[in-house]
Amino acid sequence: MNKERFQNKTAIITGGGRGIGLCIAKTFLEAGARVVLAEADPGLKSKALGFLNSSAAVFFQTDVSDESSVQTMVRQTAEQFGRIDFLVCNAGIAKNVPVSELKYEDWRRVLDVNLSGAFLCAKHCAPLLGQSRGAIVNIASTRAMMSEPNTEAYSATKGGLTALTHALAISLGPAVRVNCISPGWIDTTAYLHGAPAPWTIRPQDHAQHPAGRVGRPEDVAEMVLYLCSPAAEFITGQNIVIDGGMTRKMIYLE
Repeated sequence: MNKERFQNKTAIITGGGRGIGLCIAKTFLEAGARVVLAEADPGLKSKALGFLNSSAAVFFQTDVSDESSVQTMVRQTAEQFGRIDFLVCNAGIAKNVPVSELKYEDWRRVLDVNLSGAFLCAKHCAPLLGQSRGAIVNIASTRAMMSEPNTEAYSATKGGLTALTHALAISLGPAVRVNCISPGWIDTTAYLHGAPAPWTIRPQDHAQHPAGRVGRPEDVAEMVLYLCSPAAEFITGQNIVIDGGMTRKMIYLE
């Protein structure tokens, strides 16, 4: 891929302050794009911008579940860079507790951030994305297709994101392409600003993947870049699974 094609283009990454979102931002910057980190946590600003170390990156505190906050972020982006070419809806939270203990307000909060947040960002970015013939990439999860116990709210939002993706692709096409990525197990340790990861990866964790290893944020970021590039101009409304083959693996007790 000719990464020079991203010169002077502008990418918004929600939840870009750490983890997969921060890696996506870094990848866009390396490709020559300008990047907006639309992140809810103001405490991540100095850490994220210091990590990226680029004058082409800005941080706008954004609560994607709040329409006025999204509108402000979109306006700030237009004022700063004059255009929006790519929107990556990556912001997400989880509340994994037994369904009998899941409070309705917590269910609603997860839906508001993970699903409604993507809708609001697409809604308000769409006019400028249409002008630039841009692209949207939603970050879902393999939890849209398979589940662990006690993940009802999270799984519902990720399934909703895959459906929102093809709906937007039809509504916004052909000016704007819309695709989705469903990552599996991704080790985000390198993009957590030194904080300990919530797990320790063992050799057997790598070995259970048909690809031979747990995923890296770069696996997702490079696909985002491809889906936003002219090389993918015939791809829209799709969900790309990046999970090392785990959703294709049949598992039986021995």
